[in-house]
Amino acid sequence: MSDAVSPLAPKKQPKMPPIGGVRIATAQAGIKYKNRTDLLAMVFDEGTSVAGVFTRSLCPSAPVEMCRQNLGGGSARILVVNSGNANAFTGKKGRETTSLTASAASKAAGCTDGEVFLASTGVIGEPLDAGKFSHLLGDLVANAEPGLWTEAGKAIMTTDTYPKYATATVKLGEADVTLNGIAKGAGMIAPDMATMLSFIATDAPIDAPVLQDMLSKGVGKTFNAVTVDSDTSTSDTLMLFATGAAGKLGAPRISDPKDARLAQFRRALNKMLKNLALQVVRDGEGARKQVEISVTGAKSARSAKRIALSIANSPLVKTAVAGEDANWGRVVMAVGKAGEPADRDLLSIWFGDIRVAREGERDPDYSEADTSAYMKRDEIVITVDLGIGRGKATVWTCDLTKEYVAINGDYRS
Repeated sequence: MSDAVSPLAPKKQPKMPPIGGVRIATAQAGIKYKNRTDLLAMVFDEGTSVAGVFTRSLCPSAPVEMCRQNLGGGSARILVVNSGNANAFTGKKGRETTSLTASAASKAAGCTDGEVFLASTGVIGEPLDAGKFSHLLGDLVANAEPGLWTEAGKAIMTTDTYPKYATATVKLGEADVTLNGIAKGAGMIAPDMATMLSFIATDAPIDAPVLQDMLSKGVGKTFNAVTVDSDTSTSDTLMLFATGAAGKLGAPRISDPKDARLAQFRRALNKMLKNLALQVVRDGEGARKQVEISVTGAKSARSAKRIALSIANSPLVKTAVAGEDANWGRVVMAVGKAGEPADRDLLSIWFGDIRVAREGERDPDYSEADTSAYMKRDEIVITVDLGIGRGKATVWTCDLTKEYVAINGDYRS
């Protein structure tokens, strides 16, 4: 975590209300960082249902494997998250750490190992010593309090420059239900099905299969549409917990994803996923600008997304944005290399509202001065129309600055 907060950080953080059925505790275990919290325990009342989506990396971390295994049970009582060490690519030792942690956590929470969920973030390939923190779990669970969401967001940070929060209250039936979300992430961000770490809890009484349906559908246009550096983490974990505490206030139990009463909740969840995903992009390591890339007129939506990601992940496009250079030739390059259907002579490109290229050449009305002025903004929109179909997609990224290299050049040392 660098000392300077990203210039794209939110001007003010939301006030995070307590959620019925969730208690939180954090601690300084000294896993990697000195004098900062690096351990989070979230304790859930009995009857809490759970859903999750995880990295598609073929080298997943030990905690991801354990979460996948436990998800089938559909029930959660405790989540333990550590930062500073990803417990990834740590072989047998990694699995021993997760099973030791799970035993300590289940004992502390009075539940089975199958109701324990773990997440770890930080350095890959370094063994994580469960002995550093498993003995703290008993006290953490005993002292957990409902209101500590702000502390929870801080405990999971690594190179983040600010914690990421979101909250919403909506109607389910006649009752109010609340959703709170936290996320962490700044580098190694090109999620594929999930982001680095994000946890959302609600007091709504919603069954696990319904939660899973909403979460799996919600990530496509949110967490799976952001990229900082095209690198998919080994530890990507996004989880949603529903305690059902609002049932006492008259909220109906939802057991069918098609239930019409879910409409407001689903909208709020999707909005929260997008909000948290964009906060991650705006905290991209060394980022100074948020970049939105919209592709229209592609052969299909999937093709549009591949082209959008090709542009978003191009170091040349991202460094041009960092240097405030309206180098649309690099956008043409990124469209051409995406391996998707495109026709050079039908291509149009905009920076903001300024059309810079059309019909395979520079726009006759192109003004370098206007475009350069636009590039000085901290939010840039690049639009590409392929002119061959109806497919469209939007993705978000950030610029690539010298600071990104500085942060990642000595991350382990």
